[in-house]
Amino acid sequence: MSVAPAAPPEAVARPQRILITGASGCVGQYIGALLHRETDAQLLLLLRDPAKLTALPPDDPRITLLVADLRQLGSPEVAEVNAAIATATRVIHTATAWGDPERAQRVNVDAVKTLLALTDPARLEQVIYFSTASVLDRRLQLLPEASRYGTEYIQTKALCLQQLERHPLAPRIVAVFPTLVFGGRVDGSGPYPTSYLTAGLGEAARWLWLARWLRAEASFHFIHAADIARVCQVLVTAPHRPNPEEGQGALRRLVLGQPPVSVNATVRQLCRWRGVWWPPFGLDLRGWLVEGLIRLLRIELNAWDRFSIRQRHFVHEPVSPPERFGGVSHAPTLETVFADAGLPRRGRLPAQSRP
Repeated sequence: MSVAPAAPPEAVARPQRILITGASGCVGQYIGALLHRETDAQLLLLLRDPAKLTALPPDDPRITLLVADLRQLGSPEVAEVNAAIATATRVIHTATAWGDPERAQRVNVDAVKTLLALTDPARLEQVIYFSTASVLDRRLQLLPEASRYGTEYIQTKALCLQQLERHPLAPRIVAVFPTLVFGGRVDGSGPYPTSYLTAGLGEAARWLWLARWLRAEASFHFIHAADIARVCQVLVTAPHRPNPEEGQGALRRLVLGQPPVSVNATVRQLCRWRGVWWPPFGLDLRGWLVEGLIRLLRIELNAWDRFSIRQRHFVHEPVSPPERFGGVSHAPTLETVFADAGLPRRGRLPAQSRP
């Protein structure tokens, strides 16, 4: 591998050529649609199935579809895709894999190396690499338990981050770490795919009869895919500069999320949204009780699940919503998330959509 210059090439007055991987996914389509709508960039959309592209016009002259699996990159069978990647001035890498350990390794680690090797250092200005906030601690440092207890998805994301920190292109990389991602509609309507979290809102509402009586000392961040897209737009339309974040290396780390919310507040807001009475008291889910429920209900947990139960508070500082870059969030509160997702305020819930 040849060593790239420490600084990216100076941008010239021409439309950016932005490569988006995972372009047919929920986050990928929010990013692509915003860049298509509000910039003059030429978009190179890397995806496996063009039929799943629902939020962008595939025949637009500014859009080029690159149909390939990430595991094919660098091979002669996708030579045209390889050549197109070398023309990109910016890369937004959202594609990922989970479930199968071998596939996770090949997509989340090996394919990232190949993708970067296919870019042209003389042309490439910036890479936005998508990871997950689960691999970081409160201060945005790598969480040791991510490598020790994580699922194949989390372990490969942690490994890739470690490798990118040492990569010759590290000064040009902005690693973004989304927290819990909402996006799309609970009933599957609308132009955008439904995120896994939004798809689960209906099921969560169905369990309010029980959840409202429970209390859990835990907290988390969330972010809407539209707000992820807004942050990415700010990054790719501004000149790339050396990492301004204190206490970090050449590679910039940004956790994408709104201010933290507690689990109890989340259930209370969901009750208010659905018109369900919220009792002023409830049963505290302490360690011994949680363990008892796990055994009683015969719930199978892996090592990462058990770590997450012990951790309880997945909170980071700082977080980077659009406001940190002078923007305005599309969904800054859970109520705006519920409204955007089309979650009914009362009455019958829609059939659960499949993201």
